[in-house]
Amino acid sequence: MKGLILGTMAALAMVVGLAAQSSTMKSETKVDVKDGKDVTVTGCVEASETGAGYVLTHVEPRLGDPLAMFTLVGQESSVGRHLGHLVEIKGKATNVGNDGKVEVTTKTKIEREDGDDTVTKSKAEVEGPTAPAYLGVRSVKTLRSSCY
Repeated sequence: MKGLILGTMAALAMVVGLAAQSSTMKSETKVDVKDGKDVTVTGCVEASETGAGYVLTHVEPRLGDPLAMFTLVGQESSVGRHLGHLVEIKGKATNVGNDGKVEVTTKTKIEREDGDDTVTKSKAEVEGPTAPAYLGVRSVKTLRSSCY
């Protein structure tokens, strides 16, 4: 019985020690279309299923993409106002031809309660046709207030 009590007390001490070492991690990723083919396309603005951001679906003309969908980057606040709308977007597409260039920057910050905070930054560039296809947005024009 005495061993059980001592074992329980030791386990509780370890849990309290682990709880005192809490930290918070924040990560931010930014995607920029640095180069691509200038295009004008129409489609429906929808929220991305993979997290923050927006996609353009039901894209016409298809521009060589059988899925006819773009991940929209740049002017996120402007694009968000067109959620659910049929729009015309002018910008640079990364999946048309071989001149697409995308830069992905990630910043991660770990805040430790009982230690030094750390910040890491990484940058990667992808050249040529990309998957998913990105569209660097220059302008958005509403064609109809509903997609369907």
